[in-house]
Amino acid sequence: MKRLVVLVSGQGSNLQAILDACQQGQIRGSIAAVFSNKPDAYALTRASEAGVPAHALTASQFADREAFDRQLMLEIDAYAPDLVVLAGYMRILSPIFVQHYAGRMLNIHPSLLPKYPGLHTHRQAIENGDEEHGTSVHFVTEQLDGGPVILQAKVPVFAEDSEAEVNARVQHQEHAIYPLVVSWFVDGRLAMREGAAWLDNEKLPPEGHAFD
Repeated sequence: MKRLVVLVSGQGSNLQAILDACQQGQIRGSIAAVFSNKPDAYALTRASEAGVPAHALTASQFADREAFDRQLMLEIDAYAPDLVVLAGYMRILSPIFVQHYAGRMLNIHPSLLPKYPGLHTHRQAIENGDEEHGTSVHFVTEQLDGGPVILQAKVPVFAEDSEAEVNARVQHQEHAIYPLVVSWFVDGRLAMREGAAWLDNEKLPPEGHAFD
């Protein structure tokens, strides 16, 4: 059975979706551990309640980003994960960390990449008058939110929407597509090769696999 390690910083709703999918057999794997850079992240409580080891490392304990990431790598590797899953992990990763897990680290980003990398994606979509917004699951590379896209889900944006309303709509889609992509990887259907995402030995287009 494949082993997952999940990195979190906040509430952990995507972590919960993946925990549920593992329990229900949608993902033929298990979460070996959860790590956070925020000791008070509610996601750690979710992990503990599910019987999953939950760990916190704070940046103030370390001299710099690379020192933090080297320690995190040591602690992650103690669980021998097949896949590292970023689920609302709000730290920029050092190149050494990204290279160490190249091809076996996923992230979910709340926009239709390559639009709106970084923060405040819902606000940008509203301010720019976008009628369509969404979320993207992608492999992690050294380019911020720039790795090969695997799957996107779209949501409508209405003129009267608040950020909270758009966020709720996007999260509903995230909880569906992230466990699905994790299951593809665990089942050996998904890989990163030649700077692209491949599903069932077919190279995916820049926008990822078509999903309705």
